[in-house]
Amino acid sequence: MSMLPREVLKWLQSLDLTHPVRNTRRDFSNGYLIAEIFSWYYPQAIHMHSFDNGTSIETKLGNWSIIKRFFQREEFELSRDEIEGTIHCKPLAASLLIQRIYQILTNRRLNIPDAGEIDFSDNNYQKQLPYHARSTATQAIKNNIANSEFITDPDSIICGQKAEEIIHVHIRNREDERKEDPKRFGIRPGIRERSPRKAIDIDPLDYYDSLKKQTNVKPVSSQQSEEKTIPSAINEIQVRQHSYKSSISTN
Repeated sequence: MSMLPREVLKWLQSLDLTHPVRNTRRDFSNGYLIAEIFSWYYPQAIHMHSFDNGTSIETKLGNWSIIKRFFQREEFELSRDEIEGTIHCKPLAASLLIQRIYQILTNRRLNIPDAGEIDFSDNNYQKQLPYHARSTATQAIKNNIANSEFITDPDSIICGQKAEEIIHVHIRNREDERKEDPKRFGIRPGIRERSPRKAIDIDPLDYYDSLKKQTNVKPVSSQQSEEKTIPSAINEIQVRQHSYKSSISTN
């Protein structure tokens, strides 16, 4: 109850619901109180005998299927993620959903974030804990994927995508921890950190012009380079060869 604004609490108490709201996440998860709220404003469309005040996942899905059809018929724009988070008792999901229903039914405005901007995981809670008390990757998956989600979403691909997203968030948090406290993880500064780039004392244009002047050397052609390497004159060596015919005649 503490997550709801005071004016929303007074509004809920004025509806005279069948049982008071003590735990927002638990009391609204089966959809029974949601249906009872709308029955006060739409008595011809919502009949309470069609709903069951139970806690099983089958009861929740049955109640919410009727409520979702009513939302589509009346064209109420409510976030699917907030509805799914309310069914699975995700943090802040039920509180945000009740506040949006309050805005729709009373035409009053509340200072709440837009749909899709809230993360229904325990990521914010984990950041408040010390490093040694934060969850591991396995524990993060266990904390952020409820057992009821495996029943409502039996497709292994969808559950795998949820687990993969949780692992990516966990890895990013670990990288941020290493940047915030490198001494704890024994990280030594590299060459880039130990040799920061210094500012140039002169104008960059003058600096680059001086570099161009230093490199502005007349190129040497390949022919000239060959002429320098090959000697200008070649001394012929006169070799006197022995004549085979003369040796025969002498004999």
